[in-house]
Amino acid sequence: MDGSPLVAPSTIALLGLAIGAALGAVGHRSNFCTMGALADLVTMGSWLRLRMWGLAIGVALLGATGLQVLGWLDVSKTLYAGSNLPWLSHLVGGLTFGVGMTLAGGCGNKTLIRLGAGNLKSLVVFAFVGLSGYMTMKGLFAVWRVKALDPWTVPLGRAQDLPTLLAGAFGIDRRGWLLGLALVLGGGCLAFALRDREMRRAAPLLGGALTGALVVVAWAVTGHIGFVAEHPETLQEAFIGTNSGRPESLSFVAPYAYALELLMLWSDTTRLFTFGIATALGVALGAAASALASGDFRLEGFRQTDDLARHLIGSVLMGFGGVTALGCSIGQGISGVSTLSLGSLLTLAAIVTGCVATLKWEYARAMAD
Repeated sequence: MDGSPLVAPSTIALLGLAIGAALGAVGHRSNFCTMGALADLVTMGSWLRLRMWGLAIGVALLGATGLQVLGWLDVSKTLYAGSNLPWLSHLVGGLTFGVGMTLAGGCGNKTLIRLGAGNLKSLVVFAFVGLSGYMTMKGLFAVWRVKALDPWTVPLGRAQDLPTLLAGAFGIDRRGWLLGLALVLGGGCLAFALRDREMRRAAPLLGGALTGALVVVAWAVTGHIGFVAEHPETLQEAFIGTNSGRPESLSFVAPYAYALELLMLWSDTTRLFTFGIATALGVALGAAASALASGDFRLEGFRQTDDLARHLIGSVLMGFGGVTALGCSIGQGISGVSTLSLGSLLTLAAIVTGCVATLKWEYARAMAD
């Protein structure tokens, strides 16, 4: 993987801002929402938005595979492909996030889209997801996470993406496994999405396809454009402009926490406006532009105390779960899955389980009332 010329962190951040703005506009126009997709299925039997999610996964998986073939992305350098599998963290974090996003009315990406369209509830969700996420990374919740969850790991001895694991187990070249799995799984997601005629309309088709494509573009920006083989200061390889110092794609929990940290420590010149923070800001700005252009922008707030309490509880669970599971329904459910990471697949299954269980519990309560 050849390094690019050294680029400024601000360049990577500006590219992230543009990617986020495109994602926010597309999400607002198409009503793309991972929690909403599951809610539609559970409450109305509608598969449309779930097929949009499947289309996004398929496009992201095929695109990320293409980047690997070109040598533009090394998934072993990402956060998703560590050689230790913290399986309990993935399961507990995913379940917690799934419950939280249901109570808070949407995932991290949808929260930013609603915020851009004038929903002040989402401002509260943003603040408390960021606070809870920061506490899970470095504060009180981090102590519980490190002691109770992180020790439950399985050492794999190699990167945990499926092509690497299967190549090690069966002795077949990793590239062959990569292409085969991408065609089968990515192609399967596309077939699932496009088999419904309703999906072939412009809004759902573009909503799913462009969301997946933007995940790929984000990988290219941080994994290729932002990569230098030998940083002039450290003389080591580096990925410029990301909080993790690794290739990153779209994810919306840790960037909330880092955004709050940047605002609170603005005078500290060591704090940077990073790719993750920029994409989060971009989503809100893109959604705002789309809402204003379409006449959908309107201020909305809490009207009842129990609605506020529900969103607060959901926000805290989202922040804890997203950091513990190393990603959200976008960060793990699309970006992580595009790397074929075993941990991402576990987290995705746990998020879906937590969300569906909460939706069914709420439906049962509503029927009882």
